[in-house]
Amino acid sequence: MNGASNDSVINGSSPSSSAVIHKPAVRITVLFLGVLAVSCLVLYKSAYPFEFLPSSSDSDALSMLHNRASQGKNGMELERILKNASNEHKTVILTTLNQAWAEPGSIFDLFLESFQVGDNTQKLVNNLIIISLDQKAHARCLAIHPHCYALRTEGLNFSSEAYFMSEEYLKMMWRRIEFLGTVLEMGYSFVFTDADIVWLRNPFPRFYPKVDFQIACDNYYGNPADKNNRPNGGFTYVRSNLRTIQFYRFWFESRETYPGNHDQDVLNMIKNDPFLEKIRLKMRFLDTAYFGGFCERSEDFHKVCTMHANCCYGLGTKVHDLKIVLEDWKIFMSLPRKEKVSASPSWRAPQNCRYGFGIFDLSVLFPATDIIPESGFYMHPASFAVPYTLLKTVWLTFLHICIAIV
Repeated sequence: MNGASNDSVINGSSPSSSAVIHKPAVRITVLFLGVLAVSCLVLYKSAYPFEFLPSSSDSDALSMLHNRASQGKNGMELERILKNASNEHKTVILTTLNQAWAEPGSIFDLFLESFQVGDNTQKLVNNLIIISLDQKAHARCLAIHPHCYALRTEGLNFSSEAYFMSEEYLKMMWRRIEFLGTVLEMGYSFVFTDADIVWLRNPFPRFYPKVDFQIACDNYYGNPADKNNRPNGGFTYVRSNLRTIQFYRFWFESRETYPGNHDQDVLNMIKNDPFLEKIRLKMRFLDTAYFGGFCERSEDFHKVCTMHANCCYGLGTKVHDLKIVLEDWKIFMSLPRKEKVSASPSWRAPQNCRYGFGIFDLSVLFPATDIIPESGFYMHPASFAVPYTLLKTVWLTFLHICIAIV
């Protein structure tokens, strides 16, 4: 037996000593690679959770997201308010409000008044949820409106007027995008509207059917599918589905890819991203003939649905010009029926919003979505290829020099 054993060793029929030595090393290597692969999978899943949604059906995936978003005290409270305010299609109207805009006689009062004097808009108030950003705004909402939700953001104070492109402004805009994504995850479609938009006619008949994401424009070029249109995030209609949930998550995460920009500028940067084609998001831009503003007015009183105080800086300036819009609208609505059909009135606004300082009007040179707050002049950040913050600094320096000379 010993000879046979020795022969087998000599002939190589038993494991070599080097193989025996390397077996533990192989096991350790395989184990390490396995742990590394699982770790990478977990990290990727946390960064891109929608790549791993159940493939059985969209309803299963949405149910999973809904359950996750509804957890906790805040989630349960939001679910209750959404349910009470939604219509038969699980659609709500959302706006945000802080103390500065909630003061009596300010933006909020004009916003609510527009629903009362608009054409077939009175019933829409039942679907309106006010998202209050501070305690005083929430108290004012509770005093005059049935659907109020306090959006708590630890460490941030949104009570005062947030100037365009300030740090507080950016934080408020991105908190809004994050919150709207949560609403979609809970299974509710929404119309989001800034409070400095007056509702003059029921907009729902003017929305495109079977479109995931629809957004108003500062400048509209005639084709609702043209991504060269200049969107304004102050008015959107979004259907809750997996595509829009993924889109809002991507939009929110893109703030880190393009730091120092607000949501509207980032949307301009990502609207042609291949990811939107991958998820098959259907996006349309709303015609300013129906969804207008001070950047580009809805000239026809018979078509207009909403009017936005965009291209305008300053709370007092917005209030002044929106009051004029409502006055013009109420005069039009009070006309006898036969006279109203043939009437072709013109808007008297914008007035204060148009001129900024009242010295220069640069709207011809710079088609505007907003204006630089320190100067009051028009500026359209998306019109330029250079970073907005750099452009803003150069432009402000130039303005200050000009004003000093004058």
